Amino acid sequence: MSADTGRSNRVVAGRYALTDVLGRGGMGTVWLATDQVLERQVALKEITFSVDLSDEERQVLRERTMREARAAARLDHPHVTTVYDVVEEDGKPWLVMEHVSARSLQEIVEERGPLAPQAVARIGLDVLDALDAAHAAGIVHRDVKPANVLVDRDGHACLTDFGIATTTGDSSLTTHGALIGSPSYMAPERASGEAPGPPVDLWSLGATLYAGVEGRPPFDKGEAMATLLSVVSEHPAPMLRAGPLEPVLRGLLTKDPTQRATVAQARRDLQAVLAGPPAGSPPPPQAAAPPPRAPGPVPGGSVERISSEDLRALASASKALLGSVARDLADRRRERKSEERKSEERTSEDRRTGRRTPSRQPEPPVTGPPRRRRFKRRWVVVPVLTTVIVVVLLLAGAALGLALILGLL
Repeated sequence: MSADTGRSNRVVAGRYALTDVLGRGGMGTVWLATDQVLERQVALKEITFSVDLSDEERQVLRERTMREARAAARLDHPHVTTVYDVVEEDGKPWLVMEHVSARSLQEIVEERGPLAPQAVARIGLDVLDALDAAHAAGIVHRDVKPANVLVDRDGHACLTDFGIATTTGDSSLTTHGALIGSPSYMAPERASGEAPGPPVDLWSLGATLYAGVEGRPPFDKGEAMATLLSVVSEHPAPMLRAGPLEPVLRGLLTKDPTQRATVAQARRDLQAVLAGPPAGSPPPPQAAAPPPRAPGPVPGGSVERISSEDLRALASASKALLGSVARDLADRRRERKSEERKSEERTSEDRRTGRRTPSRQPEPPVTGPPRRRRFKRRWVVVPVLTTVIVVVLLLAGAALGLALILGLL
């Protein structure tokens, strides 16, 4: 995490002295702090819910954050930032986390541009291990994105910010249909209102790795609802730099969660990308290199609040879109069946009347200028041969007649 210019002399919970701002996001501010009891540096996340929420929704999310932060504190994994404590002050929850000397994937891509497929595969394997451990503990992260993936100097990564995580099967705290998250990295089943399960994190991992290798998210229309509609109904933007990583990303970005790549499949494929082509194999054909992308902001990482009314409108729009596609397919199928039926009827009629069905389709009429007639050899050979035969027959007849006359004399 990179330090901001903000400074503070505040002490939270009588123990954590805030110093510098490490980062800001839609769900709060992360501070560098000193634990005055254990005399160590920690990262302190101030949960502010700075999205458009009602007071009731803020209270629900506050309770959920306290509960799920305690659940995340159970995770002890090298690729998960450890949650040491969760405290409450001034009615707001604060997460006390391990301070990692690393930068977010979002910062790296914005400053350096897209990363190589092998570097992204290395990051993906680490985050995949973190998600596997979280899912085994019954925790779904729900906000995997480049801003929440920290990458150290060696290229290894760890997953942070379980602020909107949920425990599998826990629906006792709700926000009356409101959806909280980053639309560009949100799985389609979440946008459709389904309960979040482990596959939503695998989709978000795919979108995160896509952004790492392409320099942009796979779905971003500049506005939350348009982006979500794209997530539900469109294919990802074409991949220009993914190379060997493209099949892995397509497997993770499969819209149907039951057909989406599993942890085991994704791990195997990412390991293959990291290892490179097998020894002795011919190099793959080189495609034209895409133009270099200048470093700059990676859009789509902001946290949005999508109301239940907006979700219903999204469901209607996606249903209408899918319905239109289904109608087009049905019309084509009816036309094809009608042509097949007419063809069968013609064949049956021909058999009944004894007519032969032409094996070749009649040639279409010539609509262009008249073609010049090409000279053909038979136009000369045939008449000449015919003339020669006639002359020979005439000469033979004359000779025979002459012989008869001479014989009579």
